[in-house]
Amino acid sequence: MKTFDVHTASFQYDEGDPEGYRCGMDRFGPKLGAEKLGASLYELPAGQTLVPYHYEYDEEWLVVLEGELTVRHPEGETVMKAGEITAFPAGPAGAHQTINRTDQTVRIMMFSTRIEPAVAVYPDSKKMGVWTGRKDEHVMVRLGTRLEYYDGEV
Repeated sequence: MKTFDVHTASFQYDEGDPEGYRCGMDRFGPKLGAEKLGASLYELPAGQTLVPYHYEYDEEWLVVLEGELTVRHPEGETVMKAGEITAFPAGPAGAHQTINRTDQTVRIMMFSTRIEPAVAVYPDSKKMGVWTGRKDEHVMVRLGTRLEYYDGEV
């Protein structure tokens, strides 16, 4: 049986993340051999946000492990404290953004179903991303741009 200790996580930071979106991640689901459920730990330093406001077409759960986290959602904002859990349903009703507005590091754990292709919509920037599992097929497009079905066909 594989196990993972959330207290000894090894957070990786992406140097390409812009200021305001710098956070550490430990994607531990694969370390457990998980195939249908994704799980990751995130470390958000003071003043940082995990990702832009978005919704997906799978369900996500959020657990606050340490600190106070502000969660933006369709009804406004909610401050969550260590030990609190919430779920984001698939689609626009599950739109969310996780923000650390404190001067302390916040640690959270997120779970989601692992369905590919995965689709995320970013209402603020009017973008949509599609992830197929193959990096050469990943797409980020501006909403409202549409091609005709036979565009480019011979």
